[in-house]
Formats: sequence, structure tokens, C-alpha cells
Amino acid sequence: MEITCRRFVPAEGDALVDFLTAETWPFHSSDVLERDQVQRWISEGRYEGEESRTFWIVAGERSVGLVRLMDLGDDTPLFDLRIRSRDRGKGLGSQALRWITTYVFEEFPRVRRIEGTTRQDNAAMRRTFERCGYAKEAHYRDAWPGAGGTVHDAVGYAILRRDWRDGTVSAPQWHDEHVTADHRPAPGPC
Repeated sequence: MEITCRRFVPAEGDALVDFLTAETWPFHSSDVLERDQVQRWISEGRYEGEESRTFWIVAGERSVGLVRLMDLGDDTPLFDLRIRSRDRGKGLGSQALRWITTYVFEEFPRVRRIEGTTRQDNAAMRRTFERCGYAKEAHYRDAWPGAGGTVHDAVGYAILRRDWRDGTVSAPQWHDEHVTADHRPAPGPC
């Protein structure tokens, strides 16, 4: 199933509210969204504004997902990608992430990199990042609040413009010369 992406317009606010509140989003900070919360976000410009753009992910005639680009005024924008539960596991996330990446690098020439973060236990999204040329750059311990007061690790991925252009993946330098295993801090306060 091939996708296309179509820009969200504020007149589609009710459709966006329906889309976001009819689904459960297990790997987002809130797995269930309330109608009034989404309506408030729309009115505040969270989905369309100076720093954000939102696109429907369409397969055939049906909206199967949504992508929201954020921080478009920065050198490193972020995104939120959501696929309907019945359409997950069909490769649509990979198609959407490739589209997002191409769109941002072509539309915003000053952008050097694109970042995305997910929960450590979101294996499907982590595989999607890797399939699409994104490199793991960060692991944040106990950084993602979950349901019922649980806390999860978060994992950050990014793609550099040059890697996208060249079809490469450059790994971060995990070990730099300033911090080594021989210089571990002593337990206790700094």
C-alpha cells in the first residue's frame, strides 16, 4: 500500500480531533487524548503555525496517519508520527518517515538534521528509524512518563542532511577523548 501526504488545513479541525481521540497511542506521553485538549491545541496553532506543519498520511482514499513537524524555524526540527492502529505493521511508518525526511530537507535548505525520539520499548519505531537511515544518538534514562506513573527510557535518533543526500549513516562518536572509563566520578555529590 503506497501513501501520499496531504497538508492539514485548520478547517479540518473536527477530522483531526476525531482521528486523535478515536485511537490509543501506546508509545506517546498520553495514550488517550481528550477532545477538548486536542481542540485547544488546534486553536493554539500546535498543528499549523509559524513553527509547525501537519500532514495527513493517506493510503488510497483513507487517512491512515498523521505527521506533525515542529520547530521548523530551528536548524533541527522534530516530528510526531502517528499511524492508526489497524494500519500499523504494514510499512506505512517507513514510507511516511522517508517522505518527512525528503520534505524537510527539500523545503528547508538551512536544516542540517532532523530528530525524533521514541520510547525504548517501541521496537517498531526504532526499526523504522534505522531502516530510514536515522542513527541512534541518545538514550535518556527514566525520561518518558507513562500511564499510571510509570517511567520509560527514551531513545533519540537523527539523520544528517549529508547522510540523507549521500545515502549513508554516520554513527555518533560515542567515546570522546575527554571522558574515559579511567575517570569515573566517585559516588556521592559532585
